[in-house]
Amino acid sequence: MFEKSIDLEGVDLLEFYGPNNTKLDLIRSFFPKLKIFARGNQVKARGSEDDILKFEKKLNELIDHIYEHNTLPEQTIIQIISEEHADQKKISENSDIIVFGNSGRPVRARTPNQRKLTGSIDNNDLIFAIGPAGTGKTYTAIALAVKAMKNREIRKIILSRPAVEAGERLGFLPGDLKEKIDPYLQPLYDALGDMIPPKKLEEYMKDKIIEIAPLAFMRGRTLSNAFVILDEAQNTTLNQLKMFLTRMGMNAKFIITGDITQIDLPRKSDSGLVQAMKILKGVDDIAVVEFDEKDIVRHKLVRDIVNAYERYYSEKEEGNMTGNSNGKKGKS
Repeated sequence: MFEKSIDLEGVDLLEFYGPNNTKLDLIRSFFPKLKIFARGNQVKARGSEDDILKFEKKLNELIDHIYEHNTLPEQTIIQIISEEHADQKKISENSDIIVFGNSGRPVRARTPNQRKLTGSIDNNDLIFAIGPAGTGKTYTAIALAVKAMKNREIRKIILSRPAVEAGERLGFLPGDLKEKIDPYLQPLYDALGDMIPPKKLEEYMKDKIIEIAPLAFMRGRTLSNAFVILDEAQNTTLNQLKMFLTRMGMNAKFIITGDITQIDLPRKSDSGLVQAMKILKGVDDIAVVEFDEKDIVRHKLVRDIVNAYERYYSEKEEGNMTGNSNGKKGKS
């Protein structure tokens, strides 16, 4: 008589076992010769060595499926256990799929530059993803981070933003630390909430497997075995961005996202992102992916709004140049 324990770490237990253990009972029905019982995040089976090996193989396939897709329908259980050579990787052969979100919904690279970003991550440790609002820069970057975590390529995800509106002086805001910074970081929570079940996301954040923090909190750290994303980087200063980039430790991937047309600093020329693009040009293992209005995946009006504002700023800049030129002539 053999006994085997299989760990369900990282698996949504309610989704795996089903209400009142209905899915576990379905799994048991395929292995009538085994005694199968569950205790928390462990499944134990007792029986002959041959039957145990078959059970372990199929259970691991079920675990892989739910880990990748965040869902495990009863029909899928039947299909995986019934097939002699189930190959769940076939589901992921579509190269546009980055990761499977809640309820098994695929998160895809939907535009050419989103696909370029997903393709660049394998060969570069630092990527700048630059472009206007609505192009999916941050969302795609977070999907890549979740994928890396699910594939166990990294141990943690760290997401950060500069809290420009508060001038990084968060002490003046009401509430505890979390309440002070959450308004600035909400877009990051929203993206993660699309890709990781709420209970599991809460566990990851409690265990510091996923961290979301303002840029100021990165000082003095070394970020190793991590996928790190800095969002809204156009609102960093030269020194802030240098500080952030030099946090990179071993086995780390960094993605820096930003929109240089939305700089909220007192002087646009102070943007660390704009200066970093010039300073780091030509450095190996750094890629730049430039998004444009063709990548906008929000409401169709967003593209028109972005184009209208670009025309406005362009005409305003031309007007200022003409005014300065006329002013110089008047003084001579």
